[in-house]
Amino acid sequence: MALTTVALIGFAFALDLLVGEPRTAAHPVAWFGTLVGWLDREWTDSPTGQRLVGVFVAVLAPLVPAGAAAGAVFAASEVHAVTGAVVAGTVLFLTMSLRSLLELTEEVVVATENDLETARERIRGLVGRDASTLSPAELRSGAIESAAENLSDGLVATLIPFALLAPLSLPAAAAAAAWVKGVNTLDSMLGYPSKPIGTASARLDDLVMWLPARITAASIAVAAGDPRALRRASEWARVPASPNSGWPMATLACVLSVRLRKPDAYDVNPSEELPTLEDGERTVTLVALAAAVAVIVALVFATATTILAAELETTAVSGVRL
Repeated sequence: MALTTVALIGFAFALDLLVGEPRTAAHPVAWFGTLVGWLDREWTDSPTGQRLVGVFVAVLAPLVPAGAAAGAVFAASEVHAVTGAVVAGTVLFLTMSLRSLLELTEEVVVATENDLETARERIRGLVGRDASTLSPAELRSGAIESAAENLSDGLVATLIPFALLAPLSLPAAAAAAAWVKGVNTLDSMLGYPSKPIGTASARLDDLVMWLPARITAASIAVAAGDPRALRRASEWARVPASPNSGWPMATLACVLSVRLRKPDAYDVNPSEELPTLEDGERTVTLVALAAAVAVIVALVFATATTILAAELETTAVSGVRL
């Protein structure tokens, strides 16, 4: 099953690089977003009541994409094992996005040289901040911050659980990837202080993203050939409000030797200068290399799962014989 996992991860990446992210209206994440939008309403007049409703939303809503993914893989596997594997790989593809992240980051960075209006318009796909008054360097900072954070949210977070579970069960692996994507989507849509209904979703996302964020930070450091950057990054990783996004962000700031600043929010590695055009271009290369490192980490996890499962099976068989 380890070889199957390797093949499926390769299949998912090939689809991402060749096809790219499907149009928004056709993407299952958009369908889930429609459900979340329907849930995002005033169910009670009390903030406490809204938070209580939010607990049920956080627990139950991500089960919808998880159940759909598992059901699709299981049904396809009933037709043929290869069909089930293809569907599982497709689910992984739909829960990750690398090509669009790299392309959009590069578009923003290049546009900061002589087309600020385009840079300000395109960066809306990466960050939620008001870009109308940002300088070219601040626009590049926003793009770099988002590249680091979205590498974690949009790739590593779904890749790792898929790789861990695929050697054991493809429906479970697909369900795990879809569930994590559902949690991320809930947080991105509801996880704001102004939305009591999203409090539980934000807390759940913090928990789910703890490990992926740190794996992403380590992958960035390895990709840059600067593993000590993690130690330097630890000084700034907790500056952003999120307990997780600061790790890949600060690590990328340290390996690039740049300052990353969100006005009125945080200032990472402030002793350095804001990123230049060359720093932004290097970011695209580093994020792509870090994605490759993360894939290697995922395959190590898949191999470990396969070995452990084989050992447990051997032990069980031996016990029956005794």
